[in-house]
Amino acid sequence: MGIVDELPAEHRAWLDGLDQAAFDVFAQLDAVYEYRYVSPQPTLAETPMGKLAQEWGDAEWRAMGMWAQLRMHILWQSQNGPGYCWILMTVPPGVARRRLNWTPAEIDLLWRTAVTPPGNGQQREELFKVPVAALKRLSPAEREPFLEHLRQAHAYLSKHEWMAKWSAKRFLDNVLIEHSADDSVTAAKSLLTTYDEFAVLLREEYAERLGAADVLPLLRHWTTATSARPSATWLKRAAALLTPAATTLVREILGRIRAHRERVIRHRRDDYAWTEVVYLHERTAVPLRGMVWTCELIDEPWVTALLGDTAVATGTGIGGSGANARSELLANAAVGVLSRRGGLEVVAQLARVQAKVRKKSILAGVTRTLETVAVQTGLSPEQLLERTVPTFGMGPDGTRTQHGLRLAVDGTLGFVDASGKIRKTIPKAVRDEHRELLAELKATAKELKKALPAERFRIERALGTERIWRWRDVCEFYLDHPITGQYGRALIWEILQGPAGLPVRTTGGWELRDLTERRIQPTPDTPVKLWHPILATAEGVRAWRDHIMEAGLRQPFKQAFREVYLLTPAEEETRDYSRRFAGHVLRYGQAKALLTERGWTGMSLGHWDWECGSNQAEATKDFPGLTASWGFHLDWEAAQRDHYGTASFCVSDDIRFTDGQGGAVSLADVPPLILSEALRDADLAAAVTSTGLDPEGHGEYWQSYGFGELPETARVRRDALARLLPRLAISDRAELADRFLRVRGDLRTYRIHLGSGNILMEPNDAYLCIVPRGAADQVFLPFEEDGGMLSVILSKAFLLAADTRITDESITRQIRP
Repeated sequence: MGIVDELPAEHRAWLDGLDQAAFDVFAQLDAVYEYRYVSPQPTLAETPMGKLAQEWGDAEWRAMGMWAQLRMHILWQSQNGPGYCWILMTVPPGVARRRLNWTPAEIDLLWRTAVTPPGNGQQREELFKVPVAALKRLSPAEREPFLEHLRQAHAYLSKHEWMAKWSAKRFLDNVLIEHSADDSVTAAKSLLTTYDEFAVLLREEYAERLGAADVLPLLRHWTTATSARPSATWLKRAAALLTPAATTLVREILGRIRAHRERVIRHRRDDYAWTEVVYLHERTAVPLRGMVWTCELIDEPWVTALLGDTAVATGTGIGGSGANARSELLANAAVGVLSRRGGLEVVAQLARVQAKVRKKSILAGVTRTLETVAVQTGLSPEQLLERTVPTFGMGPDGTRTQHGLRLAVDGTLGFVDASGKIRKTIPKAVRDEHRELLAELKATAKELKKALPAERFRIERALGTERIWRWRDVCEFYLDHPITGQYGRALIWEILQGPAGLPVRTTGGWELRDLTERRIQPTPDTPVKLWHPILATAEGVRAWRDHIMEAGLRQPFKQAFREVYLLTPAEEETRDYSRRFAGHVLRYGQAKALLTERGWTGMSLGHWDWECGSNQAEATKDFPGLTASWGFHLDWEAAQRDHYGTASFCVSDDIRFTDGQGGAVSLADVPPLILSEALRDADLAAAVTSTGLDPEGHGEYWQSYGFGELPETARVRRDALARLLPRLAISDRAELADRFLRVRGDLRTYRIHLGSGNILMEPNDAYLCIVPRGAADQVFLPFEEDGGMLSVILSKAFLLAADTRITDESITRQIRP
């Protein structure tokens, strides 16, 4: 049976405009065509149809294109049809590549086959290749008779998100714009989807401006930003189309990406339900990438910061953390433009990306850019970063005051009255008189709050890698600087193979003072580093901790009170792996976010494909010359508990180290500082995200973790508490035991575990469940906490010491059963 006989009767009218020669070609093709599976897929020339067409001319090739359209239409009309035919699928691209002189009747037939929905729902991109090719050579006027077909096809493709990537959809977008010149909003909306909330925002708030005559041509050009980086031709065309109105829109639209968040879409089909996290669909990301590329052509002071915001917002993972990126496409585009802009001004933005983003491909681009700029300036990437930290107009004391308006280095705004007193509330008269200045200070405060975590992260990373500076650079970039100075002045610095001390400003500049207040006066060229407790004696560590407490000095991160992890006999026996933190049941999302924040990548677990290893992952972190890896897995019980949705819990495995060639490294050969820092991250992850911390937990693991031996983080916590207790108002009611802080209330006596914060009540060790709600009492802590457990323990201690004043019934019912 031939193609004409197989065509449904209601569609026979499609053939009315064809001549006999076309039907003769149909018959020849029907005679050699056979539906069958072939692997690998052949080229058209290797198929019977291709061999038949070797000597054909224009008319025969057009007939073969129509035959293929009809054959595909029939193939996919049947609900139970055979499906995909590899041999047949070679025809559409082969015909589409040829420059053929299609007649109006032939084009009409091609588009009728394309826009008639298939009976089995299997619409394929191949069905549009020849119809699109036939229209590409026509002028807008010549396309007019087929507009109804094109609108029908565009509406159909727009309904299905997975079809949005098809080249036919992009072609139809542009063709329909040409025929919507009188309706600018419709023209702009035809280029924008509704597949994500940002696309909806663009359609609802910006369609009119994007469709304006001086912007629409550039919007069309932005939709062609489909390659990894812009070509010179693309940029030249963008420069020709760029207008002041388009520049304003670039700034506004990209500026809104920072506040955009992903959303979870819940799907259900029959009895099967699943969720999908949507941030930016590719059809939205492509024109946004075009806007990012256009920033390369805009010479304005706001461009660099805008690119930094875009890279950070799109380069971080779902929820703002994680080893993946919300939109790797956009983040790489922003980093690429920063790279091509070059110069010292881009370094601060790249430092922000380096501090927040964990996607390796994005970080690789950041590293390459920093190395390039470093070579241009003759500096190392680390030196480059510290030399480009902005001051934000701050004075040496870390404040900026104008007309009584005061901006502090922590980003808080206040007002200095006539008496010199700092007030939180800014008088209305001052707000009205200095409206523009206040707006500028608020914008600066936002930038400050983004820069501070990046700088803190960078300095702590230097502690973990034993970086060495010259004293003159420490003074200039870490003591005198209004931003980094607030961190550097609270840290202990050590002369290489010499004494250590805290910075003190003198009339002659900066010097160090040791534990005995002895002056240490480095020369400008003296090599110094940050003091690390693993390289000090136990007596020296204790002395520095006492000194920090007595001075009331709050360090930006744990330095004096930093946990150290020395090689154990068990690890000497296992040689190349450590099981010290194996077997912990962790809250997966929280653990992933914490480790990502600390520089670990690759921790991706899920229930989507256990056979291919989705239930196993390895988080890695690079150190100088070595890579640490920590394994994780999901257990069967977790899969059932999660109903095979998003993973809730994971189990930790071994920690190993490899060299630059990927070879295993014995733990004994790992430098003590690197081993300690890697294990510290693992201990911190367990201490903060373990299910043993759950107030209402149960089971053997919860019992052992919640009340068992103290890990190193808890031992350091105990050491800090020993120094804090004498200073507290409840010192006469609290005492330290081996693993607990024992607190005497008026009703009962309580024991708070120093690792988990869990509470037992004497005399029968009954468990007391208190859900932490933050520390109500402000107590000086000698470091900015990771996880906040010390604050939680102190908050519970203050609460229970006055147990007769507790009014929360969920607690009093347990104390007075």
